[in-house]
Amino acid sequence: MEDLLTDAQLVARAKAGELQAFEELVKRHEQRAYTLSLRIVRHEQDAEDVTQQAFINALQHLAEFREESGFGTWLMRIATFAALKVIRKRRGLATVSLDEATTSDGDTEMLPHPEYIADWSQSPSDLAHNAEVRRILDTALEELDDKHRLVFVLRDIEGFSVRETAAALELSEANVKVRLLRARLQLRERLTKVFGDPKRALEPHGH
Repeated sequence: MEDLLTDAQLVARAKAGELQAFEELVKRHEQRAYTLSLRIVRHEQDAEDVTQQAFINALQHLAEFREESGFGTWLMRIATFAALKVIRKRRGLATVSLDEATTSDGDTEMLPHPEYIADWSQSPSDLAHNAEVRRILDTALEELDDKHRLVFVLRDIEGFSVRETAAALELSEANVKVRLLRARLQLRERLTKVFGDPKRALEPHGH
């Protein structure tokens, strides 16, 4: 019966103490929460832990959920902060560069000049919502450094506002905009090699 109810109806029942209603919400949203967590932490066990913690936090704070947004949106924000907490605990490890996300070092560098250009109308953010190319996009995201990947995931995939992204990553809004532009350019170049029309490709400039 629960699978016929809307998220809002399930939330109302869960707030009233029906654990089965919350379990249905978990079933509906756990895969998306896990996928988001994995994109941020890039480690399967950590992503599983983050997903579990996100639902625990959601259950603990369910009474505070004012339903101004959908349950899924609210949950993704909880999962995001849980995942970023894991990232911050890793500071000092060579595989993590979130420390750089709290400084402006490098943000005044020139934007990368594309080495491969082809006619391609879809942006990486459009492709993020196309199930057929999610795997290719995830592979491209893996090639980005953390400070650009995290901004793209939060802003273009999860739909955070610039202000929300800045708050989550402890950045200025200006830095978010610059890093998002860089991430989009880098992803566009990588994905153009897959989706672009080779017949209309242009040779790289020599400068």
